[in-house]
Amino acid sequence: MTVPLHQRTVVADTHNDLLMAVSARPPAQWVSFFRERWLPQLLDGGVNLQVLPVFIDDQYRPEGALRQTLRMIECAHVLAEGNADHVRVCVDGTDIDRTLDEGKIALVLALESMPGLDASVELISTMHRLGVRVASIAHWGRTPLADGSGEDATGSGLTSRGAAALEEMERLGMIFDVSHLGASGVAHVLELATKPVMATHSSARALRDHHRNLTDDQLRGVAETGGVICVNFFAPFLAEHERDMTLDRLLDHIEYMVSIAGIDHVGLGPDFIREVMDDLTPPCCEDLNTRGVNPKQAIPGLEGPAGLPMVTEGLLARGLPEKDVMQIIGGNVHRFFGERLG
Repeated sequence: MTVPLHQRTVVADTHNDLLMAVSARPPAQWVSFFRERWLPQLLDGGVNLQVLPVFIDDQYRPEGALRQTLRMIECAHVLAEGNADHVRVCVDGTDIDRTLDEGKIALVLALESMPGLDASVELISTMHRLGVRVASIAHWGRTPLADGSGEDATGSGLTSRGAAALEEMERLGMIFDVSHLGASGVAHVLELATKPVMATHSSARALRDHHRNLTDDQLRGVAETGGVICVNFFAPFLAEHERDMTLDRLLDHIEYMVSIAGIDHVGLGPDFIREVMDDLTPPCCEDLNTRGVNPKQAIPGLEGPAGLPMVTEGLLARGLPEKDVMQIIGGNVHRFFGERLG
């Protein structure tokens, strides 16, 4: 019997907020909750390489943001140690390859908007010591480092501390993530960056005119650094109307981004959020509703990682060569992490 492509290649997901749900439990439950609720989904989805972002919801900002950041990082290490038969936190390319060779899932820690660090760029080194290897410096709004895409009207680039953060991340060997960064901030990063950058969860602005998506020039710019843009599955960022929030629409974004950035520069950053929202009390991301986005909208069948084989099957059904599909669903991210993390 021929093994399906999805099962015989690396599958990488560069944005799953599952740490929010796991860390919301008492610490004594972190290991078991991950094993019972999330590990089966990752295994069913064929995920081999999983980026775990640390995102701090509004209830912790600003006073508790740093403490919650540290708590979530600790949660990641604890759940990995308690599930060492299946997962490992990885800090470089050698770690990732060894983990994949052992048939385990490689976990890579990320910061989403550097919560709690504010302008203290020196703490980026602390985060690096704790295992963080990917980071962005803004979310929807303003931070001491930059403006998020929800503040595009300001036309603001990186602050001086934001530029220092980029320089420090490059020195440490961390990967700079432009997802969520405002348009002028993305342009500023592409001007300053001396190493490849990535977008962990962004889709095509040409197909859905939303500030969270990247324009053709931005897609080309990230690719020209040698980076990777990972397509966001969040349905409201793919289409304006619910009737159009389908697998086909997601595949349209993937194919379009390949046509602009090139086959070597596109990956998957699903941003599965529905189950996380249902798991948290009070619910996370409540501000999305006030911004005209229903955070519970999802592509049918792609509410969580177990549905990822649908993407592989869909791309193959559209006639993409197996080699190209393998790059998109994980090969490009795997290669990129190996090159950037050493």
